[in-house]
Amino acid sequence: MRTRPVPVSVRARLGFLFRAEKGSTKRLAAALGVSQRTVQRWVTSGPGMRQPGPVQAQVIEDAVRARWQPRIRERLRADAEARGFSLHTRARFGFASAVGSSDDPRRRLITQRLSGAVARELFAARDAGAGEAQQRVCPVDG
Repeated sequence: MRTRPVPVSVRARLGFLFRAEKGSTKRLAAALGVSQRTVQRWVTSGPGMRQPGPVQAQVIEDAVRARWQPRIRERLRADAEARGFSLHTRARFGFASAVGSSDDPRRRLITQRLSGAVARELFAARDAGAGEAQQRVCPVDG
């Protein structure tokens, strides 16, 4: 949950990162892995202005999402670890039966309440770089 949406345009994202680095093109270039001159071309307006390519745009998006409202993410994580959270998902369940019967396969909403211990274990696995398959083996209380 975020209070404000993440900036949509590449220009707005660059502006956010530029302000986050306190106006330093050198620090922004180091954070994005490009040259300082490239960042200068991106953030200036006028005839020398250039737009980042698709690869650089993805790097910029990742950098913005990593820095966007960290206190809110920390507060939500602490709350989930302390009180637990509800997981909502949809799945297709049913049996081979006549169309329209209650056993007919259809999408159903599944809600599972998970404890704070499970949240801590899932966050620890994610922080350690575990993939989705490794996170699935985390025990789920139920």
